[in-house]
Amino acid sequence: MYEDIKQKFNELEKQLTDPAILSDPDGLREISRQHRELKEIIEMIIMLEKIEKNIKQNQVIIKNEKDGELVELANEELLQMEKSYGELKNEIESELHPANPNDKKNIIMEIRAGTGGDESALFAAELFRLYARFAERQNWKLDILNTNRIGLGGFKEIIFEVKGKYVYGTLKFEGGTHRVQRVPTTEKSGRIHTSAVTVAVMPEAEEIDLKIKPQDIRIDTFCSSGPGGQSVNTTYSAIRISHLPTNTVVTCQDQKSQHQNREKALQILRSRLLAKAEEENRQKQAKERKQQIGSGDRSEKIRTYNFPQDRVTDHRIKKSWYGIVKIMDGDIGEIIEELKKAG
Repeated sequence: MYEDIKQKFNELEKQLTDPAILSDPDGLREISRQHRELKEIIEMIIMLEKIEKNIKQNQVIIKNEKDGELVELANEELLQMEKSYGELKNEIESELHPANPNDKKNIIMEIRAGTGGDESALFAAELFRLYARFAERQNWKLDILNTNRIGLGGFKEIIFEVKGKYVYGTLKFEGGTHRVQRVPTTEKSGRIHTSAVTVAVMPEAEEIDLKIKPQDIRIDTFCSSGPGGQSVNTTYSAIRISHLPTNTVVTCQDQKSQHQNREKALQILRSRLLAKAEEENRQKQAKERKQQIGSGDRSEKIRTYNFPQDRVTDHRIKKSWYGIVKIMDGDIGEIIEELKKAG
């Protein structure tokens, strides 16, 4: 069983020691990615074969054993092993044939303050914390790529990457407009305000996914700035990259060096361009089909966080959850599962 998968894995192992592959950065990156993904599947296949062997041994015991208690015990174990076998086999098939290949990818997430001024920027920071806490619970790695802060501790914009298993498949429905209703800390009369924050979730694009022509970009350098626009250093380490064909502009200033900011800015740019191309393709294919789950377009209001009523409502599936403090602490697993079912 799965002999072709094992053969493919062995071929990849050999290629990783091939001097021709090692001297080709793009080829090595792609081979390493395939090897990494297939290694997890091979480990599951080994476990599946072990379960299959144990099933056969129990079947022999049930057939030949005279002791009734041992037969009963073997039957119980057999039922559990057959259940584990079925679940693991389904997981392997899901890994080999994912519904959306992007579901396995890492993501770049962009959170921006919308309507509501400082209150919106403060809620952007709280949403970032929500996703950071959720990522921590999943044992994912989160790195901030770029920020635009305000003095009160909020963000006009924060861009970060999340790396782990099935990150895009888990968080892809978080893209859209998130609305918050509450009494801001700066509000003296106790009046409830409504503010909005936009979230974009993009599968991380590697160079192998999308190549950017050098003649299509303009790179500018400038001094990094902090809250209020003040300069935080005197070196031109911050980077602004403009993609001329699409008029897409990316800035990055949070890394330690100009080189690091340039690499991160290119990473964000690739992901934005890939997301744009895939969205255009999706709209073309599904032009006349109305979907229950939205496209993730940031103009869509997807969710409301109502603090006075302790309630979070997702408008796409018309469902609410209570316990907003837990949810804002990253406890969004139930919401995500409901969105996956509806999607």
